[in-house]
Amino acid sequence: MNIMAESAENSRVLLVDDHSVVRAGFRMLLDEQTDFEVAEAESGEEACEWIRNNDADVVVMDIAMPGMGGLEAMRRILVHKPETHILVLSMFEDDVFPMRALSAGASGFISKRVAPDVLIEAINTVLRGEKYLTPETATRLASKRFSKSDDPISELSEREFEIGFRLSEGESVSEIADVLSLSVKTVSNHRLNILRKLGAKNAVELAHLFMSHGIANKKPAD
Repeated sequence: MNIMAESAENSRVLLVDDHSVVRAGFRMLLDEQTDFEVAEAESGEEACEWIRNNDADVVVMDIAMPGMGGLEAMRRILVHKPETHILVLSMFEDDVFPMRALSAGASGFISKRVAPDVLIEAINTVLRGEKYLTPETATRLASKRFSKSDDPISELSEREFEIGFRLSEGESVSEIADVLSLSVKTVSNHRLNILRKLGAKNAVELAHLFMSHGIANKKPAD
């Protein structure tokens, strides 16, 4: 396959990941096999600032980053420039993440474990205005859509999921309020609703619940 021939010439791609090694690897791949113009950002905040001053045809962005993270950054980017295509690239492979990403406006979702040619195929697909999921992920999501879910996390709203995920990662209410530009009272109210919906008594139980679903990767302090 001639990947370069299939790539949209002069398209601008913004790589957003807090790990410089990850960005360097993907940038090297894109520089070698495509004609894309590639820029980088190391956080959601930096990506939003970059987008305010520049245009990107595709933003390839991790979800789990320090600060506002990928989901919140994606929402802000799409409010400012709704024509931007966002491809979520994540280490999390649980089906809840592609579902949440697509609901938040992403054009596609792929795992960081995919082969290099899949990343380029995904970028080219969203550049054409189409959605991209790997066949395996698409099949699992379709199956879940037509089956009764017993996963209480799937019942959370988009904002509740974002806050619940952050709580499960050990962030405090005040930290979450700061990065999401919400009041402490608003986040506290969401926290109470999340605990009630999930049947959890505190942040530790919440973290265990998220971890049991393969969603959280950090254990908060007791």
